Amino acid sequence: MIKLKTSRFGELDVEKDKVVDFPDGLIGLPDTKKFILIDHKDTPLKWLQAVDDPDIAFIVVPPDEISEGYNIDLDKKVQNYLQLDNKEDLAVLVTMRVDGEDVIANFQGPLLINAGTRKGVQVVLENTEKTFEKIG
Repeated sequence: MIKLKTSRFGELDVEKDKVVDFPDGLIGLPDTKKFILIDHKDTPLKWLQAVDDPDIAFIVVPPDEISEGYNIDLDKKVQNYLQLDNKEDLAVLVTMRVDGEDVIANFQGPLLINAGTRKGVQVVLENTEKTFEKIG
């Protein structure tokens, strides 16, 4: 168990095996590599809270919860990087942000997580119909 102090959620006790490791960090945050997922009430939304920085947290959601027809062709290099032997272990999340009164989902830079190994990566999709989309 680790104690995690956050600016948004206060102090949390987190099991070490719940930490998701992004060895390359996230886009714009190359030094922030460890995160936990926190459920957001009774919704499909989650908070991706940085372990390395108490002030960094993102709202994330599985893309199929907010949009139909979102598919990723998983590159073999990414599959190998994630050590993904079973595609059932792949969790895909998109980040969301509030812009004024709009909520924007980033479909072009999804987070891919191997749920078995807790290893993740953020990728930039070049061939996608969806990029950023207003939700609601």
